[in-house]
Amino acid sequence: MTDAPEAAVSDDFHVFDTTLRDGAQREGINLTVADKLTLARHLDDYGVGFIEGGWPGANPRDTEFFQRARAELDLQHAQLVAFGATRKAGVRVEDDPQVAALLDSQAPVITLVAKSHLGHVELALRTTPEENLAMVRDTVAHLRSHGRRVFLDCEHFFDGYALDPAYAKQVVRTASDAGADVVVLCDTNGGMLPAQVSAVVRTVLADTGARLGIHAQDDTGCAVANTLAAVDAGATHVQCTANGYGERVGNSNLFPVVAALELKYGRQVLPPGKLTETTRISHAIAEVVNLTPSTHQPYVGVSAFAHKAGLHASAIKVDPDLYQHIDPALVGNTMRMLVSDMAGRASIELKGKELGIDLSDDRELVGRVVARVKERELAGYTYEAADASFELLLREEAGGKQLRYFTVESWRAIVEDRPDGTHANEATVKLWAKGERIVATAEGNGPVNALDRALRVALERIYPQLATMELVDYKVRILEGALGTGSITRVLVSTSDGRGEWSTVGVAENVIAASWQALDDAYAYGLLRAGVEPQD
Repeated sequence: MTDAPEAAVSDDFHVFDTTLRDGAQREGINLTVADKLTLARHLDDYGVGFIEGGWPGANPRDTEFFQRARAELDLQHAQLVAFGATRKAGVRVEDDPQVAALLDSQAPVITLVAKSHLGHVELALRTTPEENLAMVRDTVAHLRSHGRRVFLDCEHFFDGYALDPAYAKQVVRTASDAGADVVVLCDTNGGMLPAQVSAVVRTVLADTGARLGIHAQDDTGCAVANTLAAVDAGATHVQCTANGYGERVGNSNLFPVVAALELKYGRQVLPPGKLTETTRISHAIAEVVNLTPSTHQPYVGVSAFAHKAGLHASAIKVDPDLYQHIDPALVGNTMRMLVSDMAGRASIELKGKELGIDLSDDRELVGRVVARVKERELAGYTYEAADASFELLLREEAGGKQLRYFTVESWRAIVEDRPDGTHANEATVKLWAKGERIVATAEGNGPVNALDRALRVALERIYPQLATMELVDYKVRILEGALGTGSITRVLVSTSDGRGEWSTVGVAENVIAASWQALDDAYAYGLLRAGVEPQD
């Protein structure tokens, strides 16, 4: 960890990230020290001003993080922040080991959590209101005397303000007078609404003169709105987590807040050019914490600028801004056209354009594709998540013939239940490719994997391009119906060649047959993508 980097944006407004501490409290997230170091690098690359690393002294992992950060982190934009509490009641600040651990972390900035709710002061801390104020004053002043910048988080502030506004404001004044640069009003229970937040922040700012920040939980689904309401009321410091990770339902989401501040408020809060990294950073952080990125997250989700209805497509064909609140490229995302039974001509034309196929002068072809898509979706197919299968369909309609690289004579998959409780999965495929009849058999860890391997055994000699392809995801869905185990099954397969991924779909009453259809399309598309000419 180097000395504090030169500020890339004005100190007049702070973007403060607490993913490594508060975000890590989300159920299902368990960060190693290496994970936290990686996340810190991503957040610094994004350009946030402050990264709260954890609570040194409270647990060995966070103590180790600050030790390793000093040697391993070379932050270019952010300052590292240590989190901790004010001194204990009745203990001299110089003698409090937890306060000493904050200094030992060598973090240039320290965030202290303090009580601003009288009920918590008396019941949780078991001390007096006067001693609580002294704890705030002593700790802030002590850390400031050691050259640390101090932010103070007023825990449960809004609930405490409702109980006793005079005391809540007294905590704010005490912290500010003692040298805290920012006093953060925390909606710890997440129960506030934007109008309430705005009114309280505006009043506290007028009555105390302190620099205020906001920390909002998302229990009412209003964390981002509450954060922006606080900014409207005069807060100049926002605490957020990447992708809204956090305890219970989460925290204010860093990415919509930053995007709104830059694109809606016209306030530069990141270094120049960093906003376009929003989608990449969001997804990279999701990979580190091992959670699937939310497809419908504002700004960064893959569906954030996806259009399905034919009415929307008709308007977008004229001007994309008619149904998009921003240009998706501003946050590093892209517009997508979804093909479904709701598709009209405009949807198909725009999707064709996206795939590099100009359909604007062929109304008959577009009509055939629309009709075929609606017919197949009625049978259970879906092309929203299977672009590769749709492109094959489109090219086949445009060319008047199927794009075939091999012709299947038959296939079969066998699952053998053995006496020792194990299972054997074997598949055989018989097909024709380039005038040659091929029979291949392979085993796998399931019937679909066995089919995949048998198909490879049969074709890789003729099509060596298949060696780079691998199945990376497999999803099965039973479609609505009343046939129980005989219901129609839809399978989605995702395949990669190391340069990109594509998805294909199959539908049948038999899950293996549906899987075969999806595999068939996956290999056909992969060979088309590799530039291999189809068979005549």
